[in-house]
Amino acid sequence: MVTIYAEATPNPASMKFVANKMLLPNDSADFRNSADLERSPLAKALFDMPFVTGVFIMNNFVSITKNDDYEWFDLIPDLRSFFQEWIEQGKDIVNPEKALSAEEETEIERKIRQLLDDHVKPAVEMDGGAIDFKSFHDGVVTVQMKGSCSGCPSSTMTLKAGIENLLKRMVPEVKAVEAEAV
Repeated sequence: MVTIYAEATPNPASMKFVANKMLLPNDSADFRNSADLERSPLAKALFDMPFVTGVFIMNNFVSITKNDDYEWFDLIPDLRSFFQEWIEQGKDIVNPEKALSAEEETEIERKIRQLLDDHVKPAVEMDGGAIDFKSFHDGVVTVQMKGSCSGCPSSTMTLKAGIENLLKRMVPEVKAVEAEAV
């Protein structure tokens, strides 16, 4: 039997729905609008709901971002049932994609990615979000905040006070960290 529980995130517009089953192991998929929905039957079904403005899928959870016209109190029971039925029926979460070949990374980029993977991602994932390393150029690390972190009021503080300080301390070449617009 599949169980689902809802967990609040630091972003009041997002709620994390956690399953006792892996949905998208070792990967993530972020949907901020109706574009690219053919990649995920689950995201497409969620975007058909009038309150959904974002869907983020990773490991064993889905973070939903809603508009301000609805209250979580009214939505959570139906969303829990929706996820439970979807998973129990074995419906696809995300369609398989062709693997993209990774560009050659420099030693500094590998070190930045490793620090993010080891020290930042676990905390961000607990809040229903994710952070992806995008680039390092002229001392500036560019990351993409996903899921509950995208649009979260505290994400700027997390980025500057937490991530930027860590990377500057551990990688002297890093001068700043910026978030890429989603």
